[in-house]
Amino acid sequence: MSQTLLSYSDIVKRGVGASKVTLWRWERAGRFPRRVALSSQRVAWVESEIDAWLADRIAARRQPIAA
Repeated sequence: MSQTLLSYSDIVKRGVGASKVTLWRWERAGRFPRRVALSSQRVAWVESEIDAWLADRIAARRQPIAA
């Protein structure tokens, strides 16, 4: 099974405008897909997980805002 990995710059190009620290915080809180460690200083994210996360964000905007 082939999985495409995305770098931080790839994620930014897809419209996720959060800093690296914010992504790390979201990951720790379970609000963003977890990164894959490629080496001690290099990480990436699974493309299908990022696509699903973005789709969830788009779907969430269709729900009414709680007052």
